Amino acid sequence: MEIKSINIQNFRKLLNCHIELSRENTIFVGANNSGKTSAIDALKKFLDERKLLFNDITLSHRTKINNIGNKWVQEETSIPEDFMEWESIVPKMDIWLKVTPQEIHHVINIIPTLKWRGNYVGVRLAFFPNEIDKLFIDYRNSYYAARNSEKTNPNSTSDIILFPKDLCDYIENKFSSHFSIKAFILDPDCMEKQPPPATSNLIECSTNNPLKGLIKVDIIDAQRGFSDPDSSHESSKKGKLLSSQLSNYYDKHLDPEKNPSTEDLEILEATEKARATFNENLGKKFNAAIKELESLGYPGISDPNLTISVGENTSESLKHNSDVQYSLSKNDPMLKLPEKYNGLGYQNLISMVFSLMRYRDDWMRVGKAKQNQDYESMTIEPIHLVLVEEPEAHLHVQVQQVFIRKAYEVLTNHEFIKKNPNYSTQLVISTHSSHIARETDFSNLRYFKRLLAGEGDEGCNIATSRVINLSEVFGNKDETSKFVTRYLQTTHCDLFFADALILVEGAAEGMLVPHFIRNKFDNLYQRYVSILRINGRHAYRLKNLIGKLCLPTLIITDLDAGQKTGHHNASQPKRGEDLISTNYTITKWLLKENNLDTLLDSQNKEFSYKSPYNYSIHIAYQTPITILLKEEKKEALAGTFEDSLIYSNFSLFEKLEDNAIDSSLIRKVKEIINSGSSFEMINEQIYETLRKGPSGQKAEFALDVIFAIDPSEITVPEYINEGLFWLQNAIGMEDEDDE
Repeated sequence: MEIKSINIQNFRKLLNCHIELSRENTIFVGANNSGKTSAIDALKKFLDERKLLFNDITLSHRTKINNIGNKWVQEETSIPEDFMEWESIVPKMDIWLKVTPQEIHHVINIIPTLKWRGNYVGVRLAFFPNEIDKLFIDYRNSYYAARNSEKTNPNSTSDIILFPKDLCDYIENKFSSHFSIKAFILDPDCMEKQPPPATSNLIECSTNNPLKGLIKVDIIDAQRGFSDPDSSHESSKKGKLLSSQLSNYYDKHLDPEKNPSTEDLEILEATEKARATFNENLGKKFNAAIKELESLGYPGISDPNLTISVGENTSESLKHNSDVQYSLSKNDPMLKLPEKYNGLGYQNLISMVFSLMRYRDDWMRVGKAKQNQDYESMTIEPIHLVLVEEPEAHLHVQVQQVFIRKAYEVLTNHEFIKKNPNYSTQLVISTHSSHIARETDFSNLRYFKRLLAGEGDEGCNIATSRVINLSEVFGNKDETSKFVTRYLQTTHCDLFFADALILVEGAAEGMLVPHFIRNKFDNLYQRYVSILRINGRHAYRLKNLIGKLCLPTLIITDLDAGQKTGHHNASQPKRGEDLISTNYTITKWLLKENNLDTLLDSQNKEFSYKSPYNYSIHIAYQTPITILLKEEKKEALAGTFEDSLIYSNFSLFEKLEDNAIDSSLIRKVKEIINSGSSFEMINEQIYETLRKGPSGQKAEFALDVIFAIDPSEITVPEYINEGLFWLQNAIGMEDEDDE
């Protein structure tokens, strides 16, 4: 059994959000404020029975709520017969489970009909009013009383409005007393329907929590503070240390004083005789857990090893800060420090992994947990759902990669789980880390897309979110799919967290474009812009991915002039020579034009799409540059970024001080400019100079420019300048829509 998908409605930014869960790992990615945290919180509140608040209702519904309240306070209004007018307002979650016929005994109380023979079952959990008539009467009485009180002093000039001023005001104060979860059985025929079926057509469950006993939920929240040895703040010292976690694990699974076995009696006797004997036995009990931690490959050779020493009696053995320590020397066992003094990243990795181990062993009822009366009447739940929110909060980059590689393996490292595939563990992680994203199979990523006000099927008047299943980016495993997934797994996956995307041609652009943004485009510099270096020949391969992410995208590429016939050999850009562009992105994807003369004068650089939401692409390639040589204006045609940079800063290169130049290439360019030759000769010599030499010359040129010239003094080539202005305005328009 496994959770196949969930559909969240009316919960914060998630107005109507469908999320498919993978069998093992599901990773939530997306830009800031895109709804990842809302999705995790919805899972917590619906499945872990955490408290819902009035502010969890999507903000745009407040007008609907107050409209209901305005109708209720009319004298002639009668008590509502049911709560269905709240259908489009209250937070709801549909959970779809994949179930085999052999597992019917688990879901007998939620099967839709007696004809059901396996596959999918669904449950809706919705926060409806408990008793609609009571809410109606209580609100009317409170509202009338407040208005009558305001009228008692007709001469008052005060603008005070007493509680409740409207139905939103009343519900916000009384939410928990008037609203609770109601559960309904879904029809499997409606599984793929959007929007989901109305609740009025569903059968209400006999219990408000029909998933109890089916899904065990464990959570590692985003805020995981560890105590500072010099801190006096008490809240940072309670329950977060590894010693506290070990103590809880011990109490539940290992404590020999609980239903002691023969072995436990021996341990208790040994404790009375010698504490050292107990240390040895306790070490054996934790041996498997500690070895599992060591299998992570972290700590390394020089990092301290985890050891455990105990207090005077078993019940208090792990409740002292000094009892979990780190050995600093293999030769001297006395050289130890309490856990608080070890590195924060190391503490977090161990703590988080141990939490996963503890969740697994709690689920499997390991050790003494089998005899705990809380578990005696409970069978093992067929689904273990583990939620981890932003694990990168205190993990170093390398440790993030260790964690994501090992987390699922730790959660399933138990013989029963391995032998019983019907018992599934599903790990859901929300993250802002490109390092975690790159370690994850592409098909497990769920991208949270921010929708502007008015965008999407509902036309909501506030910004909302939708989830895009990135496993569906490519219809089949073709060469393009292989290229993109391999490419992203060897680079930073920043685009999954970005507000906008820039694709650049080569190393030089990759180095200098961030300087251009920093020095010339203040608004753009304040946003999360992902810059990916991908050769113009391959940029088109990201077409489907860009279409799914729907990000404003700037493509900075090269004109790549070539011969029209033969093998299209590279040529110096010139007008009237019947040359073409050989850049696939320009000629086949976007402009679908290859004539060089036409492209040089083209003003068509922006393209708007809807796939499935509105987004735009702007392509920037070299355009003619006017330079002044011997007081005469000349048109320079550049075919690459380096040519364009030189011509855009012609006088700057011309006047460079010799002591500022530490580059043979820049020195050569200066010599050519100052040679006294004709412009045609200078143009040809610069073209030839930039194309000779080793393959890494362009990257070296960019580094030399940064060294020789203050980046703030560099004139941005016009085609890049125009593109960056376009991108800054595109993001600015999104800001206006958000407001």
